[in-house]
Amino acid sequence: MTMALIYISVLCFLTLVSSVEVEFEDRPRIIPAGTTFASRNYTSILTVPNGGKFGIWMWSEMCPKNFYAVGFSLRVEAKQYGGDDTALNGIRLFCIENDDRRFLYSVESHTGHFGEWMEPQWCPRGTLSSFQLRVEPHLGFFGDDTSVNNIRFRCSTNPTLEGRGMTWGEYGEWSDECRTGGICGIQTKMEVYQGVLDDTSLNDVRFYCCTQSQQ
Repeated sequence: MTMALIYISVLCFLTLVSSVEVEFEDRPRIIPAGTTFASRNYTSILTVPNGGKFGIWMWSEMCPKNFYAVGFSLRVEAKQYGGDDTALNGIRLFCIENDDRRFLYSVESHTGHFGEWMEPQWCPRGTLSSFQLRVEPHLGFFGDDTSVNNIRFRCSTNPTLEGRGMTWGEYGEWSDECRTGGICGIQTKMEVYQGVLDDTSLNDVRFYCCTQSQQ
């Protein structure tokens, strides 16, 4: 191989490595918050009246101080075609500080066992400020209950984001809104794994509002 060809090969390799590094650096860094910031002060709790009847309220997870939720992802089980459907299994919020989306914390409380995480959806500007649940009502002893199927969020700048959940049931009323700041935490109501019995997984959710700190 001539020196010219060696030089061109090395140059191409370095260019490829450089582009990979830039792409990696541009990806946001996401850190699960867990219960680390659970003691954060909040101003109100957002709820809706149409949540499912099964399960218990799990632990709360909060964004760090001065972080607010600007996006979300859903864990959804696809239609099981004769198997046990559970539909929506989890909701994950993504929290940022001062509009900096390069560094995010995620919060989700407890999540069900079934399904896959969908691609995140984001407010173009502002924070998540209210929500609405799509819930299938209890179908009785012989029905296949799924409970919560999908969720909508309204951003503080007014756009509405709808999750990529399932279509059983109907949407209920909108929650109240976070008046300043935005949604800063989550708590889910989950039915524990039922084994061979009918699973519904996520049955209800409540979100916490935090007020923006005065500078």
